[in-house]
Amino acid sequence: MRTNSKRMRTLLIALCAATFLIPRLPGTEPGGVRQIPVPLPPMGWSSWNSFSNTIDVQIIMAQAKAMVANGMQKAGYQYMNIDEGWWLGKRDADGNIVVDEKAWPALAEGDKPGDMANIVRFIHGLGLKAGIYTDAGRDGCSLYPDLGPMYFNTGSEGHYEQDFLQFAKWGFDYVKVDWCGGARENLDPAVQYAEIARAISRAEKATGHRLYFSICEWGVQSPWTWAPNVGGIEADVWRTSGDIVDPIVAGDKNSTRKASFQNMLGNFDQGIHPAAQHTGFYNDLDMMVIGMPGFSDTQNRVHMSLWAISGAPLLVGADLARLSPETLSMLINPGVLSVDQDALGLQAVKVAEPAKGQEVWVKPLAKSGTRAVLLQNRTSAMQEITAGWKDLGLTPGTKATVRNLWTGEENTSSDSFAVKVPPGDATFLLVLGTASPAKIYQPEKAPDGASKARMPCPGCDLRFTSVASRASWAVVRIKYFNPDKASRFAELRVNGQTATRIGFPPTGPNPGAVAIQALLDRQGETNTLVFSSDRDPGPVIDSISVE
Repeated sequence: MRTNSKRMRTLLIALCAATFLIPRLPGTEPGGVRQIPVPLPPMGWSSWNSFSNTIDVQIIMAQAKAMVANGMQKAGYQYMNIDEGWWLGKRDADGNIVVDEKAWPALAEGDKPGDMANIVRFIHGLGLKAGIYTDAGRDGCSLYPDLGPMYFNTGSEGHYEQDFLQFAKWGFDYVKVDWCGGARENLDPAVQYAEIARAISRAEKATGHRLYFSICEWGVQSPWTWAPNVGGIEADVWRTSGDIVDPIVAGDKNSTRKASFQNMLGNFDQGIHPAAQHTGFYNDLDMMVIGMPGFSDTQNRVHMSLWAISGAPLLVGADLARLSPETLSMLINPGVLSVDQDALGLQAVKVAEPAKGQEVWVKPLAKSGTRAVLLQNRTSAMQEITAGWKDLGLTPGTKATVRNLWTGEENTSSDSFAVKVPPGDATFLLVLGTASPAKIYQPEKAPDGASKARMPCPGCDLRFTSVASRASWAVVRIKYFNPDKASRFAELRVNGQTATRIGFPPTGPNPGAVAIQALLDRQGETNTLVFSSDRDPGPVIDSISVE
């Protein structure tokens, strides 16, 4: 990739300005309890947007090399995800996948042509991770018109055990399971993805190799309500909407397509389900279209800001060998990435809309009193948007530092601040202030009069009552104990709302804490949080603190 010296200086200045914006993450939560690390949203690249189902080994090798050479790997991007088109739907007499040897040849001495382990070894050799694609139904997405060649039978229905074991044996680290075939057959996604999850679990046990699980049901049947821990394993991410754009393939009949800014905004809106995003489970807003035809630099920056504040997977769909210096600087801005990759793993909440089209979005971060704030202007005129401390969950009357994550500009403010935002633009800020004091709650007494009912168990509940709310949302930190080597799980229901399944990673011999966001729909001290478990044992929950 060629660049002139002025562009390179711009890139270096942006990177240097951003390096001081990353808040140091604490090792404890309020009260001195350790914050237990949770898996962070994946960062990487996917082949679909730029190459449709016309991929082969040369394309994947070139993209992997580009990710290393352009600094994306160093910034944290790691997955090279091979999407639809790697397999043409053929199986042998035993039902095993047969791969085209010309598209996926041997890469080193001793390699067998048509063995996908070859490209996995190449990707791993660069220090990256490898992802693969299948469908929950009989067919994949190749059958949709105008997306590339039509390949039948590229799904895994009827071969779940066989295929996912094969993916693990090949060495893949990530598997995206689409829903084109499932939708065509009118299957039940909760049922099919649970079967797939169990197949993945068995493949992991047989090989000792972890498969990161990406559910791509497009949000049709509200996967945020059933996907966390579906099938008894850690279902990691789930799509919440359709594709932002159909493939835009250079030199192809579809090369004149343009990415849609409005579609991107729609995917962001559909992807906000903060009560379900926590403890390593993530709403997936679709692979990004940053750097693809149709977007200006301003629109690319807004897109990156929205995905970062939502804590979304950052999977780039553009051709990595064709990124402009401006686009690359946005993708690897360390201050922006630190928001997406924040240790709490939470999502943004819209906390204010002072006027139609003026939006204030807030994402609580791991460091106490630190907030990522996005002021978004969806109107056609310049707007001054104000954010107040109450909306941000900060202590009224205190001072805070407000930093622009893109420019590095820093100011001090008290109680509120206002920013003039151009039309169709957004201002992305890091606010370092004083959090409103957290209040600690103990579970109510058990019906038999025992002093505390610490353990959710099959068929029993652990209740926290009279929980106060300062706003419509709150960060709830759960102090718990899990001596196992694997996560335990429990469901949380807030004021009778739809339950969310929470992961409780191992704590070792001492207690720790994880954080979730609760949407509190009752004013005053009238909220009720109920934990339950349909499996034994559940986590030992000691108390909660509400900030």
